Amino acid sequence: MFTQRIVGQDWKQRAYGILLGRHRSTIYREIRRNTFHDRELPEYSGYFSTVADDIAKERRRRLRKLRRHPNLRRMVIEKLKAYWSPEQIAGRLLADSISLVRICKETIYRFIYGKEDYGLGLYRYLPEARRKRRPRGSRKPRDGAFPASYRISQRPDFIGDRSKFGHWEGDLLIFERELGHANLTSLVERKSRYTVMIKNQSRHTRPIMDKIIETFSPLPAFARQNFTFDRGTEFAGFRALEDGIGARSWFCDPSAPWQKGAVENANKRIRRFMPGDTDLTAISQRDLIHLARHLNDLPRKCLGYKTPTEVFMTHLHEEG
Repeated sequence: MFTQRIVGQDWKQRAYGILLGRHRSTIYREIRRNTFHDRELPEYSGYFSTVADDIAKERRRRLRKLRRHPNLRRMVIEKLKAYWSPEQIAGRLLADSISLVRICKETIYRFIYGKEDYGLGLYRYLPEARRKRRPRGSRKPRDGAFPASYRISQRPDFIGDRSKFGHWEGDLLIFERELGHANLTSLVERKSRYTVMIKNQSRHTRPIMDKIIETFSPLPAFARQNFTFDRGTEFAGFRALEDGIGARSWFCDPSAPWQKGAVENANKRIRRFMPGDTDLTAISQRDLIHLARHLNDLPRKCLGYKTPTEVFMTHLHEEG
């Protein structure tokens, strides 16, 4: 009832989350999935707690489809063996319009990667590469390594403003294990999209932090104010950045890579030149600098067709 009373007011999802102790995306998903729509009397449409509970129960009931319909279950298993994704399976069922039984991709994903698969064992029919993914809930919580005061929800709003200079996002690019433990730190300045690439010999956090400190030390403080990372253990030594260059660190919510979208976009560009099967042992730091220079010298539509280098250097000289 408390949720119903709040949703009835014209507040933003972020305000709902603050009052309920939830993330705004959770509130948004709850409203979107469990809102009642009356086609005949649209004025009666809305979010109502009792109706939302019924809608959720019906959705859970549909999860039992794969147990109640053997033919559907066999078809899903056959497609998984043929390397079809859950989205392709669900989409093809809808497009063919042959079977009266439908199933959504979220249901298949839940049977495969959820905490339990209801005894069907769909997980073992996945290709080996997908089977290596950890089931949901198997990872150890990392809240101890990343205190609540460093969460992205505590980050000042002006940092998220792309018109502000000196705020960076960072991530780690991993390559095939058979080729060794070498990896790549990618860092992007949010306003200019200026990209920095650093080679690492392992995922140990302190060497990674030390190389970031070494790379960013020549920059003035206003050009390296803070970094936003995900919750990978390779960034657990973030306090070294504060001691070394005075830069604060912030951490995305679990499974929320869009909260550092600039570096995720940069990673896709880097992967065009360095796919996952690249042997990083044959690539030097100088090679990475040349690749970063190439990326930074490409005109970007989001920058008015200026290059990241031009924008970065302009702000570096203006504010310096």
